[in-house]
Amino acid sequence: MFRYSSAFVWLGVAAMGLTTLPAFAQTPNEVLATLKTAAAGEPNFQEFSAARGEQFFKVKHGKEWSCTSCHTDNPAAQGKHADTGKAIQPIAPSANAERFTDMAKVEKWFKRNCNDVLGRACTPQEKGDVLSYLLTVKK
Repeated sequence: MFRYSSAFVWLGVAAMGLTTLPAFAQTPNEVLATLKTAAAGEPNFQEFSAARGEQFFKVKHGKEWSCTSCHTDNPAAQGKHADTGKAIQPIAPSANAERFTDMAKVEKWFKRNCNDVLGRACTPQEKGDVLSYLLTVKK
């Protein structure tokens, strides 16, 4: 009878892709630091401002939408997409621990939603201001 060593078995299992490593999760503050690094290279960069972020979040922009069109005036509440009616989980990290924990998802989210609201990409300054605001929102 042939016996496999446990190391040999695990090597085979790993090679077949049957194990996964835990995903690297970032904190919203780490995401904010990444945004700050990107924004710092921009001309006219100012420190991020929760007040500017709140104003940006609530004011209607070029495409006559604001962030509140889908996310409501309370980012800690569930929202609803303005066109499709699809439910949207709270955007504030205090109410939804999954928000702003993956930089790739953050960039994808900003790309899609800034285009919907502004008709263009958000600047690193705008992204950082909005996240700074959302980090102040309590559940």
